[in-house]
Amino acid sequence: MITSKFTKAHLAHLPTPFELMPNMTKKFKGPNLYIKRDDATGLAFGGNKVRQLEYYVGHAMDQNADALLTTGAVQSNHVRQTVAAARKMGWHVEVQLEHRVDTHAKEYSESGNPYLNKLMGAVIHNFDVGEDELGADKAMYDRAEELKVQGYNPYVIPLSATDKTPWGSLGYVECIEELCHQASESKTQIDAIILGSGSANTHAGVLAGLIALDMNIPVYGFCVRRDGIAQTERVEIKTRKVLTLLGIDETKLTPGMVMCADWVLAPGYGLPSSEVVDAIHTTAFEEGILLDPTYTGKAMAGMLGMIKDGKFNDNDNIVFLHTGGTPSLFGYPELVAGK
Repeated sequence: MITSKFTKAHLAHLPTPFELMPNMTKKFKGPNLYIKRDDATGLAFGGNKVRQLEYYVGHAMDQNADALLTTGAVQSNHVRQTVAAARKMGWHVEVQLEHRVDTHAKEYSESGNPYLNKLMGAVIHNFDVGEDELGADKAMYDRAEELKVQGYNPYVIPLSATDKTPWGSLGYVECIEELCHQASESKTQIDAIILGSGSANTHAGVLAGLIALDMNIPVYGFCVRRDGIAQTERVEIKTRKVLTLLGIDETKLTPGMVMCADWVLAPGYGLPSSEVVDAIHTTAFEEGILLDPTYTGKAMAGMLGMIKDGKFNDNDNIVFLHTGGTPSLFGYPELVAGK
């Protein structure tokens, strides 16, 4: 395994399924639509952050940590899974909720992920500035210093692009190795991978994994928080860091390999457009697969838009990376209003 030299906590149910979406394939007539079910990683409703946390927690174990801290949006899947990982490890956990989405709806602030964080007993802090990654990370590092005084050995999982080592991306290097093995076993040639691109840990890990395996598969990332130019730069920075971590020449990330589209981003982070809502309903109806409004719904809307625009050839095998997010659906009751 490419990542075998790194310490890893075993938190996820792996391998996750790789399967055809037959009804979606039939409906949209053209490419074969496959899905990598990383919503099924198991820990506290699963999701992509579990793979990432296996390596963050592994690095924390190397430092004899006994407390985890992180920050994220009110309906953050990363925050929920960090709390669950800490509970599984028997560690203290504190999380910070950033108010990024302009809503005062009770369901958004109390249902879904926030409810689960409370259920698992996390210490919760609030950060009222919604778009200040560096400030949000600093608040957690400051809190970590306070916990040291209390006798803890805390480990902070930052979200900003300035993170020196994106340990979590190693989880998606591993995922790509797993996916390529599954595709080989089923004799499926993968022609493209589709994913939502936010913190960029998943996107960077996927690219680094493909480079490590010398696989020339295009990866299309759909922006969920920032515009395409800013997201492309972020993914490039993190991918180079992951390649360096793996001992691979970072120049193997060549111009054009990072593709980030922002046309499904509007009206903003955590706010779904009509196209995103349609994609969520279509996937639920056709396959019984649940997507969320922040990440996977936008990525699916992006993929369906590409299909409608003729971006793929008939019989191409397109893999949609389902990164989870199911609990956040409960914060958006308006998605089924009037149904």
